Amino acid sequence: NKGSWTAEEDRRLAKYIEIHGAKRWKTIAIKSGLNRCGKSCRLRWLNYLRPNIKRGNISDEEEDLIIRLHKLLGNRWSLIAGRLPGRTDNEIKNYWNSHLSKKMINHDVRTEQTSSLEQIVPYKAWETVQMEEEEVVKGSDEIENSEFSIDVDEFFD
Repeated sequence: NKGSWTAEEDRRLAKYIEIHGAKRWKTIAIKSGLNRCGKSCRLRWLNYLRPNIKRGNISDEEEDLIIRLHKLLGNRWSLIAGRLPGRTDNEIKNYWNSHLSKKMINHDVRTEQTSSLEQIVPYKAWETVQMEEEEVVKGSDEIENSEFSIDVDEFFD
């Protein structure tokens, strides 16, 4: 347990990887002069120091895509991250666990509350409401499917 990474350690790791490449992490840890294990160096590079990492807030479009992909793939963060350029699987997992999972729980509670209306509204009236909703939902499904379609086999190749 060495503690937090310092700016000097980050600089040394980045410089070594720039010269020698990102392979054999145990060797990198030893030869770069860092008093760290190979796993720690690998995770630091992959999650924080890589030059192509996109830092900052996750946009609404990215958030929507994360939600959709999570419904499709579950907690397969690396597959989800592969569809969001510049984002790491660790960042997406942390964002899901700290923000989106809470939103989904609140959304599910609201859905359960609205479904309880079935018990309140008389049967015939509810049937009419359901038919109207189905027409609206069918129209919105067509729009959603035209904007965003995923080939599931593409994720598992």
